[in-house]
Amino acid sequence: MPALVLLGAQWGDEGKGKATDLLGGSVDYVVRYQGGNNAGHTVVVGDQKYALHLLPSGILSPGCTPVIGNGVVVDPAVLLSELSGLNERGVDTSKLLLSGNAHLITPYNITVDKVTERFLGKRKIGTTGRGIGPTYADKINRVGIRVQDLYDESILEQKVEAALDVKNPLLTKLYNRRAIEAGQVVEELLGYADKIKGYVADTTLILNKALDDDKVVLFEGGQGTLLDIDHGTYPFVTSSNPTAGGACTGAGVGPTKISRVIGILKAYTTRVGAGPFPTELFDEDGEALRRIGGERGVTTGRDRRCGWFDAVIARYATRVNGLTDFFLTKLDVLTGWEQIPVCVAYEIDGKRVEELPYSQTDFHHAKPVYEMLPGWSEDITQAKSFSDLPKNAQAYVKALEEMSGAPISAIGVGPGRDETIEINSFLS
Repeated sequence: MPALVLLGAQWGDEGKGKATDLLGGSVDYVVRYQGGNNAGHTVVVGDQKYALHLLPSGILSPGCTPVIGNGVVVDPAVLLSELSGLNERGVDTSKLLLSGNAHLITPYNITVDKVTERFLGKRKIGTTGRGIGPTYADKINRVGIRVQDLYDESILEQKVEAALDVKNPLLTKLYNRRAIEAGQVVEELLGYADKIKGYVADTTLILNKALDDDKVVLFEGGQGTLLDIDHGTYPFVTSSNPTAGGACTGAGVGPTKISRVIGILKAYTTRVGAGPFPTELFDEDGEALRRIGGERGVTTGRDRRCGWFDAVIARYATRVNGLTDFFLTKLDVLTGWEQIPVCVAYEIDGKRVEELPYSQTDFHHAKPVYEMLPGWSEDITQAKSFSDLPKNAQAYVKALEEMSGAPISAIGVGPGRDETIEINSFLS
């Protein structure tokens, strides 16, 4: 049975939660492998809407085991709050597994994130201020706090003190903030130990055994390809690897066990935060996409920047992830336009460029080259098969598929769990 990676093929917010939830009833494990509570997934089940930030979307699927892998950074307060909220709504969260090697977001990580972003002023990155970047920085600098450290008080004290020996001078001398007391941080973190202990496990061992036993494992990325720390629009990126390779390191599973990589594509393009965005719209069309698509960040609450579909970044996502399939979401949002522009290339310094430029300078100056495709006015939310779609909607999907470099195997025609057209099974 397959091991699947499901990830965003744009700048995040493509509808990964819907896709993961759709597959959740058919898979045994759903694994978050990177990011933290800076990612947001909205999942609609019947008349119920769930906003998930840290938990894998599969937690809403009975029979599926949700896993938070070692590559995720975890705010324990957010984790417990999210679990409590689901429990109050009757969702069983008892099967959750949390890697003991996952790093914890500490109070000082959140403080550093916020004051650094303010200090940058107009050069700010547009972070969520939730401590994600500083926690990953601590991880790389080998001064991070891991989940397992909660169960050795002596080690925890030593690590917190070592981290604050560096951070407190930065906070007091550069940012004019008060020093943080190590004892208070240790006390707060220890307060979470018993509350999450029942979830902590050797997730790498469990997942590899599951794959050896022919279980189906779905690896769910947060954010999107263009926000990858290595392959995104640096420095306007996240602090981890949402791309397919991140699933291997973030879950402890070898690449030879991955059988399918599914990219989630919105039928247009959105972005949250700062950074280049060639097809961004500042007119009535952009406002209409935002309003009809409900384009407000699940985690940040910020309005998303909106633009037309960009085939250049779709091809790039296919290349760097080795995508085998696309799941196209929010096709219904485009209903009502007479013509729909699609960016097929860029113009940079008077030259046509059909692949994403590696130079940040060139990408900042890229102007979209559009091809106009005929739109449709028919309601498509009740479509159950590809042939149910209007001819122009079919042509739009086929054009995007040809431009993007991988088959479109499913199409979202509405926000509900059942408002999806499946063309090719992801589990075959």
